[in-house]
Amino acid sequence: MREIDVDVVRQKVRELCIQANHEIREDHIQALRRGLDEERSPLGCQVLQQLLENASVAARERMAFCQDTGYAVVFLAVGQDVHFVGGSLNEAINKGVAEGYRDGYLRASLVESPIKRRNTGDNTPAMTYIDLLPGDDVRLTLLIKGAGCDNMSAIRMLTPAQGVEAMIKFVVETIEKAGPSASPPVTIGIGMGGTFDKAAVMAKWALTRTSGEPNPDPEIAALEQRVRDAINATGIGPAGFGGKVTALSVHIESMATHIAAFPVAVNLDCHSHRVREVVL
Repeated sequence: MREIDVDVVRQKVRELCIQANHEIREDHIQALRRGLDEERSPLGCQVLQQLLENASVAARERMAFCQDTGYAVVFLAVGQDVHFVGGSLNEAINKGVAEGYRDGYLRASLVESPIKRRNTGDNTPAMTYIDLLPGDDVRLTLLIKGAGCDNMSAIRMLTPAQGVEAMIKFVVETIEKAGPSASPPVTIGIGMGGTFDKAAVMAKWALTRTSGEPNPDPEIAALEQRVRDAINATGIGPAGFGGKVTALSVHIESMATHIAAFPVAVNLDCHSHRVREVVL
């Protein structure tokens, strides 16, 4: 049995909150550069160039890439041979978020509830998901989500008879409805299968993959490319100004589901796409 003090988790969450907001991950920088190579619209190219310049300035000056510093989504893959000591794991995660947003001069955006709109003051609580796995490692993945893109996300309970064609149509309709509101070029996470709630979590988890990395299942990978092509054919383009590159990447996660069900969740991430990860 391996023991990990929850204070270590607090420290790492704090660091990741600052790093994710100040330094765009290199794989996303490369995705923006690929987008710039693919784009043919002069205005679209200008948007992509500005995003790359903004990323450089944010990292150099240690400031937030985007004024909407979002909310913290924490995925913990915990080895079943790990025992956390020193207090509450959830409290440690929330303390790490609070300290990261304070010390990184990041905007606190969370309110107490959809009805009680009083700001919590420290951008907590984090949205935390924990999976138990074999072993004694802990993989901590942080996703920062702003409201603009999250508001444009959607879920639909399709039927098996509607099939893949209906799934693609639903995803494209979601992007078209979002238009510039999701701050394209977007990264798109799609969860297929499971239950209503599981599909939504898979869609959000899909966003944490290396940008543009295909699903290991060749059939799903081909579907990712097909969906991306369909989205980019809409012509929405960077910032909604028109162009070829509306989606930088499409990541699909799939799992078993009921014989009568075909759940599909679409979670959009804006051009900021802030993800960081560490193994404890």
